[in-house]
Amino acid sequence: MGLLQATAQNSDSQLESLNHLNIKPFLERLQESGVLPLKSKEAIQTMQMNVGKICNLSCKHCHVEAGPLRRESMSQAVMAQGLQVMADHGIKALDITGGAPELNPNFPWLIQEAKKLNRQVMTRTNLTVLDDEKYGWMPEFYAEHQVEVVSSLPYYTEKDADRMRGNGVFQSSIKLLKKFNELGYGREGGSLKLNLVYNPGGAFLPAAQQGIEADYRRVLLDQHGITFNSLFAIGNFPVGRFLTFLKNSGNLQRYMEQLAGAFNPSTVQNVMCRDMVSLSWDGYLYDCDFNQMLGLPDSPQHISACRKEDLCRREITVHNHCYACTAGSGSSCGGSVV
Repeated sequence: MGLLQATAQNSDSQLESLNHLNIKPFLERLQESGVLPLKSKEAIQTMQMNVGKICNLSCKHCHVEAGPLRRESMSQAVMAQGLQVMADHGIKALDITGGAPELNPNFPWLIQEAKKLNRQVMTRTNLTVLDDEKYGWMPEFYAEHQVEVVSSLPYYTEKDADRMRGNGVFQSSIKLLKKFNELGYGREGGSLKLNLVYNPGGAFLPAAQQGIEADYRRVLLDQHGITFNSLFAIGNFPVGRFLTFLKNSGNLQRYMEQLAGAFNPSTVQNVMCRDMVSLSWDGYLYDCDFNQMLGLPDSPQHISACRKEDLCRREITVHNHCYACTAGSGSSCGGSVV
């Protein structure tokens, strides 16, 4: 079985699981709220590039199902096409995700070329990959090119962080966060932005972001001398490995009931898919990274054929996993948390 066929079958299986739930379909909730069709804005602000599924970790919550054995990796040609679309249509920000973006050999080239276009560049990182001697130079490279760093730190205690990501991950992450601080990242009033991402370790929704951020700030500063700019508390999406975990543990129905019960119609106008577009490793366009992993829509457009009207005021494809973007006060969404 070929890679694309296997991926399509996996996406179909996931969608089938999300279809057969005792909850009101997300599409109906949007209809009741008077926001159908949900469309992107007049101007797209961000292109998110998922540069591949290769990662040094195999986290149990990963919606990309990334890991060391994956082989999907964006070519320089696809990157160049994405940058050309950004230039042609005035897209100001590049958000790079994966997998571990650092493991794509074209990753430094992408950052350099985006900076030549005077674009804002943000990269997601799991931090631990930068503890490898082969990639140890990258924090300085990020600082030199004024790259905003969004680093995943599942929790501020070693036991909980390692339970999600593997033994040694927490200490490795702390080491790298200290290095970023030494380079000037995460300092109040500084130009080098260091943001952290928290996501729950089980089948429950995150607590209020303000409280979690205060806890992270206190513990990381008091125990490790680490500072950062902002923390994003993001609920886990029922996609990929986390969906498998929910099904195998018998928690899928209960978790989806939590998400559906927390639906807040006031968040819909600000979901990130409305002012961004997601580019897959093989060059296809999606509304967000989660739709990308689910193969939504069924026939995505290739970046080589992209026109402005394909980006702006396009109708956004939604499904039941979208409840995760509209739960509670509204978390940042639309991005892979590596």
